[in-house]
Amino acid sequence: MAKHRVSFVCQNCGASHPQWSGRCDSCTEWNTLVEENSSVGLAAGPGRPLKKGRVVALEPLDGETAEAPRIRTTIAEFDRVTGGGFVNGSALLVGGDPGIGKSTLLMQASAALASNGHKVAYVSGEEAIAQVRLRAQRLGCASSPVSLVAETNVENIITTLEAHAPPALVVIDSIQTLWTDVVESAPGTVSQVRASAQAMIRFAKQTGSTVVLVGHVTKEGQIAGPRVVEHMVDAVLYFEGEGGHHFRILRGIKNRFGPTDEIGVFEMSDTGLREVANPSELFLGERHKAAPGAAVFAGMEGRRPVLVEIQALVAQSSLGTPRRAVVGWDSSRLAMILAVLEAHCGVRLGSHDVYLNVAGGFRISEPAADLAVAAALISSLANKPLPDNSVFFGEVSLSGHLRPVSQAAGRLKEAGKLGFEQATYAKGSEVVKQPGLRLNTIITLAELVVDLISGSDQALRQPDDTGKE
Repeated sequence: MAKHRVSFVCQNCGASHPQWSGRCDSCTEWNTLVEENSSVGLAAGPGRPLKKGRVVALEPLDGETAEAPRIRTTIAEFDRVTGGGFVNGSALLVGGDPGIGKSTLLMQASAALASNGHKVAYVSGEEAIAQVRLRAQRLGCASSPVSLVAETNVENIITTLEAHAPPALVVIDSIQTLWTDVVESAPGTVSQVRASAQAMIRFAKQTGSTVVLVGHVTKEGQIAGPRVVEHMVDAVLYFEGEGGHHFRILRGIKNRFGPTDEIGVFEMSDTGLREVANPSELFLGERHKAAPGAAVFAGMEGRRPVLVEIQALVAQSSLGTPRRAVVGWDSSRLAMILAVLEAHCGVRLGSHDVYLNVAGGFRISEPAADLAVAAALISSLANKPLPDNSVFFGEVSLSGHLRPVSQAAGRLKEAGKLGFEQATYAKGSEVVKQPGLRLNTIITLAELVVDLISGSDQALRQPDDTGKE
């Protein structure tokens, strides 16, 4: 008989320890180790010998394949992120901050599918049936034939779903509330989340139903529970947004049946989420064209070009260590741009506070925003507005030279469509000339500094301690 073994599993990172301690050795978090039975599951040790398996067929790589069948929700922004709709038998994980609108989005998607004749089951582990119905009434989709159930036991959920015809879509809200009899621990622990997710994914593969798992996020923004769940599912979607802004972004992080880094933009209203077909107009709708320190960046999110405004404020500091505050961009990237401006362009910012913000609460991760950030910083320092009809994009290297970025033609096309007349970018980018759009290519960041301060009193180049520029 196999010996009963006990291990202590970290509820933050999933690392297993042979004995309890106050801090996890893997993630250094305190008071996260919980005792769990390791005689079963992934952490189990050697027990009974494996039985003899059967021979499975080996298939050639160049065999015939068919496109995976999909179910469209008719919500264009949602279908864009998933790659064209739900794939039969797939499992998706949707994460996001509390109150960001995950349940609202999935309720609208469920109602849209049910209205098109597909069978949909909505499993609520956090709210009662009456609460779910109230949300549906507020969203105007209470008449949709969506089947509701309030249950947290995995065995009961699967038995209920198997008692009827397999639904096309099953929404589990949320995976952290489920528990299974296989694991002897509380709901929400690493073992319970892993086992519950595995059971629901197995149900999806066996029946052909699409299973959407809603996941809570930690204070660091990661989906709570073991990271192995993100590897088990076919797609991972993050629903993002700032509390003070009315728009939300659905971002694809992983997708086995479609492109990654694709985004869908929604606007939150009293009646639910509304699709935003042209995000650039939303992010640029309230910008002040004559304000110094504002530059328009032509970015790419997946295959979609998005134009956003980058705002910078450079002010003389009264502190020994000047402030550096960044919202919507990488703070280490800003430090690099400031260093390049001082080392290769003679722009002295060491005694100034620097504040950088991406308008509308949008978050930028691609390095192509370097040139737009540098232009905004120079404009703010010189108190000289940038041309209101110009866009910027390009990656800045440590030598001060600009590196070309990908998909430049798509960026320029979006800029021309929105009425911009000039584009400044790195030389060497493959582009297609757009009618009515004047192209300005530069090689180094110093060229941008000269262009922006030409004809002025050259307020950017402040003398250093030796009196030299």
